[in-house]
Amino acid sequence: MLKKLLLFGFAGLAVLAVGILIGHFGIQKGSSAPGWVRELSHDVDEDFIQKFIAEVDNVRIKENLRELTKVPHMATTAGDEATVEFMLRRWQDKDSGLDAAWREDYRVYLSFPNKETPNKVTVVNPDDAVLHTVQEKETAYYPEQDDPEVVQPYAAYGPAGHVKGRLVYANQGKVSDYEHLNSSMDLNGTIAIVRYGGAGRGAKAINAAPFGVVGVLVYTEPYDMNDGLMNDKNETYPYSWYLPPSGVERGSYTSDFGDPLTPYLAAKKDTYRIPETDINGVPPIPIQPIGFEDAQILICELGGTAAPVDWQGSFPCIYNLGGPGFTSTSRFNNSEVKLDVYNSGELRDSANVMGVIWGSVEPDRYVIYGNHRDSWVHGAIDPSSGTSVMLEISRILGQRVKAGTWRPRRTIIFGSWGAEEFGLIGSAEYAEEYMSKLSQRTVAYINVDISVFANATLRASASPIAENVIFTASKQVKAAGSNTVSVYDNWIKYFNRTSPTYGLIPNVGYLTGAGSDYAPFIHYLGISSMDISYTYDRSKTRARIYPAYHTAYDTFDYASRFIDPGFTSHQTVARTAGNVLLRLADSFLLPFNCSDYAESLEGYLSATVENFEEHLKANSISTEPLKEAVKSFRNAATNLDSVIRSSDLVNETPLKARRINDQLMLLDRAFVDPLAFPNKYAFRHVIWASRSSGVATFPGLADAVEKALATGLKEDWDQAHRHLSIVTQAISGAAHTLAEAHATQ
Repeated sequence: MLKKLLLFGFAGLAVLAVGILIGHFGIQKGSSAPGWVRELSHDVDEDFIQKFIAEVDNVRIKENLRELTKVPHMATTAGDEATVEFMLRRWQDKDSGLDAAWREDYRVYLSFPNKETPNKVTVVNPDDAVLHTVQEKETAYYPEQDDPEVVQPYAAYGPAGHVKGRLVYANQGKVSDYEHLNSSMDLNGTIAIVRYGGAGRGAKAINAAPFGVVGVLVYTEPYDMNDGLMNDKNETYPYSWYLPPSGVERGSYTSDFGDPLTPYLAAKKDTYRIPETDINGVPPIPIQPIGFEDAQILICELGGTAAPVDWQGSFPCIYNLGGPGFTSTSRFNNSEVKLDVYNSGELRDSANVMGVIWGSVEPDRYVIYGNHRDSWVHGAIDPSSGTSVMLEISRILGQRVKAGTWRPRRTIIFGSWGAEEFGLIGSAEYAEEYMSKLSQRTVAYINVDISVFANATLRASASPIAENVIFTASKQVKAAGSNTVSVYDNWIKYFNRTSPTYGLIPNVGYLTGAGSDYAPFIHYLGISSMDISYTYDRSKTRARIYPAYHTAYDTFDYASRFIDPGFTSHQTVARTAGNVLLRLADSFLLPFNCSDYAESLEGYLSATVENFEEHLKANSISTEPLKEAVKSFRNAATNLDSVIRSSDLVNETPLKARRINDQLMLLDRAFVDPLAFPNKYAFRHVIWASRSSGVATFPGLADAVEKALATGLKEDWDQAHRHLSIVTQAISGAAHTLAEAHATQ
């Protein structure tokens, strides 16, 4: 009885409290309502956004970059620790710091070359005499390249080993490339030289091993990166942004992200670790990156038949496949390539630096803004351009907080992630450690890694629900170098698409891979995410990325002379990304649009119907349930939009606004299925997971159908049916989350 009385008593108090809340909330502004009632209607302040835009200082961003790039700061090195301390000083500053800032350390497994015994690539004759040695260090044009902390080019997580074999040219190291070679020669015991692109770094060796290849060399093809230019006397850096002949792209050669030894667990000191031999997604054979100067020497001496036309490049010779081995007229005739790799793995302590501005109304709702801090060498563009922008945004907001003139509605968390270059480790460990809290409370994740690839236009990729807020922000900011043209109007000239709803709009890409720190948030946790940067005019260059990427030439000098002189593109990104951040953190109703998600699903459905429907029908698999699911999602999104438009949310119960915000915030979570992709580590989002198919549609379905088409096996068509069911039910389930919740009558 007492329990029932207490229960009803508490229920009555709850009803009374809600009634008082609703009554007070309806009081008009200017009345004598308590301050907390007025605070509940806290909305984005357009005047504050304009002041923020005006305050973003390109000179301060430039000085941030100068400080961050003084020394190399590869993860866990002394240089990295110096940047940790720098970030803490800035975020703990008494005048412009945040409410709180701290470091969070993880013990992670990283891979390094041996300083005393560098990796070596040589050409040796039958007597093992060395005929040619590949350059071990990049040419120094300025003191930065001579810094003793510049790490020798290497393939992180590539195994140690000593192999020797005849050389073959395998294009991009795709499975199809090795199949082409294998059709005309025996690849057992060979070493393959491949160019970047087409397949992931580690995949180039993973794909090679089943064909008997014992080692792989990787180089940057000048045709792909330099528009064919190769001369460092007047064409490449230090005279332009193009990669010089000795430049070597470093990188992580693992296909998974997060700490390799603690899958799905945060890598704390005492966390269980799997054996090193059980690490997935790493090269099984030695692999080493080299400069195109040495690649030219090797490729132009190869024998055998000419490679296909689309395998050719910019070297002044015909690219042959190899006999295998070198041509009989070569000075390397009857010689082999020898690869000696001394890489080793070790546990190191890596830090994330975290900062927070607490929300005034909804402190339990987080907007996270992140960028990794570690680099391969000096890292001016990757990642310090992004860190410089983040520091400027946090400076302006921190000053307002310290002065007591502003505080966001929701909590803003800033993350400076560690060890990203080794596989998104810092952000992944953070996501694993705080999975429950982040899943329940995070509104969105904003990633600004490389903030400026070049200075032509904005580029953005995002969950479709966030497209609207990026457009709104970009319309308010002027494009770099212009006082009249908005970022939005400039952007639409370079990247655009025709929307069935809006007509011609800027094209916002999808976050389908794991290229940066958005991956743990969107793919693992299902948090709506976006990635924002400035980039180049792709009609004027074939470069797949800025040419000094991951090399010793990515320095302050390179950034300030060739990427963004004047730092106005950095400034534009800071204004745009900061605008997005403020709208997500301050808006009374989240600036998300679920109908934009419906349009994306409809586009994916059209691609499925066009490319796969007939094949599925031929195997007695119907796409009708998928069509119905997408239709139901569209209807639910339209209905929610109607509810939002017809509601006077500021003058209704705050619970209604909170309910709608939760529906919008949690929409991407509805597409998370932990069992959908057992062979794709940490990919759980059934719409945006990575895919190998070239068809832009639902990834699990596309890959499964293409595999079934290749094999014709019933079990593979069963898997296609399974993935069709997975995505159908995910979309249907997501539609239900958008429906209004009604009280039982």
